Parts: sequence; C-alpha cells; structure tokens
Amino acid sequence: MTDQQQEKAVETVPEPRDTVEIPAVEPPAPAESPAAVPAPPLLPPTALQEPEPEQEQEPDLLPVPVKKDRRVLRAVLRWSAAVVVFAVVGAGTAYGITDMKRTDVPGLGTASDGRWDYPTLTRPPLPKGSPGPLAEANRAGSHFADLRALVLPAPKGATGDKALDGSDGWLATKVFLAEFSAADGRTELAQKLTDDGLRHIAARGWTTPDGTHTRIYLLQFDTATVADGLVSGNLAGFASPTYPVNGADSYEPDDTFPDAAKVTSVSSVPYAEVKPYGAEQVRLAFVTAGDTVAMIVQSRKGEANPVPFQQTVTLQSQLLG
Repeated sequence: MTDQQQEKAVETVPEPRDTVEIPAVEPPAPAESPAAVPAPPLLPPTALQEPEPEQEQEPDLLPVPVKKDRRVLRAVLRWSAAVVVFAVVGAGTAYGITDMKRTDVPGLGTASDGRWDYPTLTRPPLPKGSPGPLAEANRAGSHFADLRALVLPAPKGATGDKALDGSDGWLATKVFLAEFSAADGRTELAQKLTDDGLRHIAARGWTTPDGTHTRIYLLQFDTATVADGLVSGNLAGFASPTYPVNGADSYEPDDTFPDAAKVTSVSSVPYAEVKPYGAEQVRLAFVTAGDTVAMIVQSRKGEANPVPFQQTVTLQSQLLG
C-alpha cells in the first residue's frame, strides 16, 4: 500500500463510540501489475557460493563449493587442450613424414639398394589379330611385335653404348659373337646360330654412373623349340655357361637370384663370376620366352651389384613375356 493510501485510511477511521461498528469490508483492490512492483534486490554473487553464518545446515546437505567445480572445469579444459595439441602435432608429424623421403626420416635412413630408375615400360602393340608369344593359340611362340621395341630401354642417367646400336636397330652377328672370350668358342657358336636359323639380333647397351656396363642381346628364331634347344643344349651349362664372355672365365649359378623376381612361363638361367674377380666382376643370364633368347651381361669394376642385375633380368623377361 502506498503512503497516500495509508494517510487516507487514517483520516477515514471513525472516532471511538460505545458501540463499535464494523464497517463493510470492500473487496481488496486488484493487485497492481507486476511491472509496477519493484523487484527485490539481487543477491551478490558470493551469496550463491557460501551460506550465511547463522544458517546452519547438516554436513551432508552442504552445497558443493563452486571452487571445486571450477577446478574440475579447469582440469577438463586443460586435458581437452592437450588432446587438441597432440592431435594437431600428430597430424603435422604424419603429414611431414609422408612428404619426406625415406632417407630424411631419422631411424629410416636406409641407403639405396642400388636399383635403377627405369622409364615406364610398355609392350609394343601387336598386329591386329596376332596372339602373344605365350598364348595357347601361338604354338610356335612367335613374337609378332617388332623385336627392336622389346629391348629393355636404358635407365635414367645412363650413357648409351653406341657400339650396340647396329644398323637400323639390327645388330650384326659378329658384334654379338665378339662378346665371347674364346676364339674357338665364337666359331663354334656362329655355326650353331646358322644351323638354328637365326633370323636377327636386336641389342642395347649402357653404362650407369656407378660404372656398371650392361649389354642386352635379343636373338630371334623361327620357333620356341629352337630357342629352348639353343639355351639348354648349348649356351647354359649346368654349373657355368658353355661359352664364357669377356672378363670372366669361372662362374657359378647365381643362387642369390630370388624366385619372386622370376616371371611365370619365362625361363631364366643366371650366373655370377666367382672370386677372384680380377679387374671386374661379371654377371650373366640367359632368358627364353617363345622364339626369342635374351643374353644379359653386366660387369663392374670390383664387384657387380646383384640388385640392378636382378632388376634388369626381371624387366626384360616381362617385356618378352
């Protein structure tokens, strides 16, 4: 009730009489709009944290201090921030490793095993309707693709051997025979090639920066039977090649050549020169695929790395197969 209303009520009080009359009670005026009633003062924030001293409560009913809640909240925030930091750092580390070379990562600085960087290999197209050399319909095992396009290209950084370029890509038989060291062996082999009906020879050679000299010769005959007979009956002996090549006289089968590096349906017979090597070591392999025989020779001063040798033999086998 306002002050004016109180003063008016006092003025209307009747003077005392012997008999008290109870005035009629009028219905109370409707409550004023809540907006007109002043709101109670807000309690200071500290009143929400600590009870007033005179209010005693049971120990088990005391409210949990907000300070502990803040500590828990701060701990949660700290752990959340740590998780975010670890996630960001981990993602950055993973990205950095995938963007680095293997030799740049500590603990993974594995030295190169010596394999070469060959260009992308593609078999030449076959004439329309012609089967591949290993197809069941091709009983003669003939390579209908251009043999010159089946010679393995030189790896990147290698220097080509112009002596093996030949004439229009075909190599003279005498250049191939010059690869063998013994004169009588060259004469004997030349006669065998003539008897077997050698059609032509395609070749390629190169020298890599590490000093390895590679020579590849592809000899094509009329049938796969003739090619198989030349290798098994004349070129590839049980313990060593029948005709040694220049730079090596003593060989042994290369037992380190992995089976996984061999190509299905393509025959390969690898050899390695045994110690003492002399000025250089020689590695030699004969590969037979259909009507074609490949002879691969690698030599290097000191010792010839087996990895690029295996790589070269495998890739040449895949091209022929």
